[in-house]
Amino acid sequence: MSLRLQFLLFVTLIHAVLLVLAAQLRHINVPLFIGAEVLLLVSIGLTVQLYRGFVRPFQLIAAGTEAMQAKDFSLKFVPVGQREMDQLIGVYNHMIDELRRERVTQHEKSFLLDSLLRASPAGVLLLSFDGTIESVNPAAERMLQLPATALLGQPLAALPGAWGTALSTLLPDAPQVVRLSGVQTYRAHRAHFLDRGFTRYFILLEELTQELIRQEKQAYEQLIRMMTHEINNSIGAINSILQSFHHYAPQLRPDDQPDFREALDVSIQRNINLSNFVGGFANLVRLPPPTLQPTDVHALLHQLARLLHVVSERRQITWRWQLTDEPLWASLDQQQLEQALLNIAKNALEALPDGGTLTVRTQLSPPLIELENNGPSIPPEVQQRLFMPFFSTKRDGQGIGLTLVRDILLQHQFPFRLETVAPGRTVFTIWLGEARVGE
Repeated sequence: MSLRLQFLLFVTLIHAVLLVLAAQLRHINVPLFIGAEVLLLVSIGLTVQLYRGFVRPFQLIAAGTEAMQAKDFSLKFVPVGQREMDQLIGVYNHMIDELRRERVTQHEKSFLLDSLLRASPAGVLLLSFDGTIESVNPAAERMLQLPATALLGQPLAALPGAWGTALSTLLPDAPQVVRLSGVQTYRAHRAHFLDRGFTRYFILLEELTQELIRQEKQAYEQLIRMMTHEINNSIGAINSILQSFHHYAPQLRPDDQPDFREALDVSIQRNINLSNFVGGFANLVRLPPPTLQPTDVHALLHQLARLLHVVSERRQITWRWQLTDEPLWASLDQQQLEQALLNIAKNALEALPDGGTLTVRTQLSPPLIELENNGPSIPPEVQQRLFMPFFSTKRDGQGIGLTLVRDILLQHQFPFRLETVAPGRTVFTIWLGEARVGE
């Protein structure tokens, strides 16, 4: 039973008793009866006033409570002229103002934080209490190459490629470098914050690829320039001396002259080979910016097959074509991309056994090129170092082929990836950016 109903019952009972007593006085003492009736009317009037003053605060409290439950901080009350009631209204209005300002401040901070996360070049993965992904920003989607819908609710170990292993084993406050396909390099950092008194974790991903490549290029460019300068100067002087020694050949015995000339020619040719060898490194340093022009990608791929036709035929390697029905055009430097594709295809052919298959595939949306071979898988320890300068798995390799490919594609701003996607399926993928269809 509510307090208001109890008050009404009590007041009704009291006035009923007074009314009965007044009725008894009517036969005994008429003046006293009239006075009792007047007193009863005054009591009823006072009770009504008291009821209004008693119930009004409860109505205001109930309305304020409902507003706060609904998180409506705009409802305020006007003073009614009663001291106690006005004090209650003043406290309530002040509390509502503070709550409204606090909510506005929190919304502004939340909006600012959300805007910063969306604009941040660093990827952020917010984890739930059970360690699954609860929120991601656009930079994290771009780095992981998956939309938010495919990431939310997933455990870290379920992330594709090297991401799953690296992030699921990441310790708090122990940053780790994650290298993908030997090119993209990221720093992952796990940190925490308090949410309602409980510890929550998030992972910060920072891309280091461009900065590392820039520092790497500065180092090896300086080394190559110095090495090229010193070797070419020495080779030029040595070959000049060796050429002059040919004039002394007639002074030797006839039996010694052929060996003498052969030794000079071998030495000169070896110096020329050494100069060409160093020249290969110098070409890596002198790579000019690409001159972009609309190019038929399919024609470029067929030209690549013609260049490697003799080698492929000798080793009975089959070229399988899976090109789109419509022509595929892209804005690129034809000479540079042809050199990059040539290096990629040569590596694929060298990885294939005799009788293997090289599949050339294109796609319109998104526009890309794939060169797939069915040779041996790439070992994980090699995968991480594929595009590092001077690294090669070949006995006589210089380690600049894939580095040149990397630099050409990076200058074109074409994302790329080389990986073994399944046993017997190693794929080099190049995304062509703003390619055009059927030009």
